[in-house]
Amino acid sequence: YLQVNTADLTGALDDYIWTQLFSSPFNPMDGENWRVLLLQPVVDHITKVFAMALIESEAPQITGQTEVLHRRLSEVPKLMMRESSSLPVVKCIYERLAFPTRSGGLERAFMEWAQADAGIHAFCKISENRHTFARLRYVKEDGLPAFYSPDFLVRTETAIYLVETKAQQQTIHPNVQRKLKSATAWCERINGLPSEQRGGLPWHYVLLGETLFRDW
Repeated sequence: YLQVNTADLTGALDDYIWTQLFSSPFNPMDGENWRVLLLQPVVDHITKVFAMALIESEAPQITGQTEVLHRRLSEVPKLMMRESSSLPVVKCIYERLAFPTRSGGLERAFMEWAQADAGIHAFCKISENRHTFARLRYVKEDGLPAFYSPDFLVRTETAIYLVETKAQQQTIHPNVQRKLKSATAWCERINGLPSEQRGGLPWHYVLLGETLFRDW
């Protein structure tokens, strides 16, 4: 877009600065007003607003019947990991699942809980590098598009869950909340499919803070 529609983009930026940037008319050519546009918070705000607008303008409009492409964890037959930073499991297609060597205590505790809880039929720690088909799109706080992978895929008798574990103070971080919004919308789209195309179960996203997990 930036390479072929620069004139249109420049015009839109100009209109935005003159009429909307400060919620009132603003003339950057009046006196020293132009200096305000050099302030980093103002630059960051304009970048964020236009990045979001460009992303939304390029969002595809879905019409007609949805085509579903099923992907399986078994497409990745083996995961490489260190024995010292992994746990043996029996509710997964992999014999062991890894957890981060640093600050991985919550993920390890979750795996131990899922392994022991009779209500969990199956679970897997999603590998960000190997299970690339499990990545979700979201828009970061700065307005730029990005991908992220939830921590776990969990199946019970009644539902399938995408689970993201976070230290309690991180659950309110703007980017974590944006991931929550994106993943929730993704699950809603999955639940709009016929039952036989989504494993016969509803899908949910869970942002699991450490305090809630420990108290539970």
